[in-house]
Amino acid sequence: MYVLFLFLIACQPNKPSSSNQNHISYCSLEMKIDGIAESQWDQFDWHPIDQLWIGSSLSKEDFQGKYKIAWNEEALYVLAHIMDDQLIDINQNPLDGYWNDDCLEIFVDGDASGGIHQYNHNAFAYHISINQDVVDIGKDSLAHFYNDNVFSKMTKIHDNNYLWEFKILMFDDSFRDLETNKNIGLSENQQIGFAIAYCDNDSSKQREHFIGSVHIEGNDKNRGWIDADILSKYSLIK
Repeated sequence: MYVLFLFLIACQPNKPSSSNQNHISYCSLEMKIDGIAESQWDQFDWHPIDQLWIGSSLSKEDFQGKYKIAWNEEALYVLAHIMDDQLIDINQNPLDGYWNDDCLEIFVDGDASGGIHQYNHNAFAYHISINQDVVDIGKDSLAHFYNDNVFSKMTKIHDNNYLWEFKILMFDDSFRDLETNKNIGLSENQQIGFAIAYCDNDSSKQREHFIGSVHIEGNDKNRGWIDADILSKYSLIK
C-alpha cells in the first residue's frame, strides 16, 4: 500500500545548506492545514528517511520515505512522503504501545540544546498515529496526548494514497503537562534540533522497523526519544 503524508504550507524554496549546518527556509504565505497538496512544495528539496534504527532486511517494497520542512514565526511545517506496503493500528488505546503501530515520529528541540529529554520537555518526541493522535511521554513518565501542540489533517486521495499536513507549535523546557502553555514561536537565525522517523509494522505485536532521517553511531540507535543530541541541527533563515 502507498501512503503519502503531507504537511502543507506555501513557502519559499530551501537555500543550499553548508556542510556543517542544515537550513530551514521561511514560509511567507498563509498556512492552511486541510490535507490538500499544493504545487508550492514542488520547488523544495527532498531529504531521505533512510537510516534503519530498528529491524533488518528492509526492502524498498516494504518502506520508502522522504521529507521537507519549512517555518514561520508561529510554527514549524513538515512535508513527508511515505511508502508503506501495509498500514495498521493494532492498539485500541492510543496511549498504549503507540510506537508499535504505524506512525510518524517527529523530534523537535526548540533551542538545539541537546541532552536528555526522556522524562522532561527539553525536547519532544511526537508520535503521530494514523488516527492523528499525538503522543509523547511527560514528566511523570507516563504517555500523554499533545494534540494541542501539533495540528494535522489527513485526507485519502484514492486506494491507499493519503495526504497529511502538520503544523507544529514550539515550546521550551518550561512546558507543563495538563496546563495551558504558550507557543513561543520561531525567529530568524534560531537554531533547532530536528529529526523525523517512521515506525513500520506489518503484522507483529511489536514494530518491525524504525527508520529515521539521521545517522546514529553505535549499536543502540533507538535513542531519539531519550537523547536530543542525536537530532540534526537546523538554522532558520529567510
